[in-house]
Amino acid sequence: MYFSVGLLIVTYNHLLIMPEKKIADLREDYRLHTLDISDVADDPIEQFKTWFEAAQEAKVPEPNAMTLATATADGIPSARIVLLKGFYEDGFVFYTNYESDKGREMDANPHAALVFCWLGLERQVRISGAVQRLPEDESLAYFQSRPKGSQIGAWASPQSQIISDRQILEDNVRRLQEEYASADQLPRPPHWGGYVVKADQIEFWQGRSSRLHDRIRYQKEGGGWKKERLAP
Repeated sequence: MYFSVGLLIVTYNHLLIMPEKKIADLREDYRLHTLDISDVADDPIEQFKTWFEAAQEAKVPEPNAMTLATATADGIPSARIVLLKGFYEDGFVFYTNYESDKGREMDANPHAALVFCWLGLERQVRISGAVQRLPEDESLAYFQSRPKGSQIGAWASPQSQIISDRQILEDNVRRLQEEYASADQLPRPPHWGGYVVKADQIEFWQGRSSRLHDRIRYQKEGGGWKKERLAP
């Protein structure tokens, strides 16, 4: 059955009264900025830094929030929002539970894609490349820099596993709070750590009027980057 946000929608046995504006009619005409290939840095990491800082200055909510897309070994994709925790050269860093769905997928198929969407600036950045775990000492250093409550949370949650109710999590937290009551830091869980996406392609997208958006793509080529304009 086809669903649309119109005045009346029949969904199985229910009649829904919805706003008159249909989903298909929702649109914005982007006019804030332009993006020319002559305006961007030769290095996409420098360009990302410029745009990321602009998102911070514009007070875009959680500018480090990004979609992380992974796939199983046989190519079934999945995506979710995670937080960027650093970037350098051609690497974008985040942390998670190795035993989560995304952790298992990255172990089985070590490639990933990232998307940043900064609607307040009418901008999007797409990144793809190979993914690998960070060294243990880097994961430990970041883990112990987190608030103690977040450290406890990483131990308390068997991420992506089925649990019967929330009480299991709360009981785990209470036990850990008691066990580490006198400690400032917890040891890093062996199942938790960092990953880095080693970018081989980065695209900068700037919204433009009438859907004629600007798209500049960088691709790894030898020891440098090739940049080119794409049609929207």
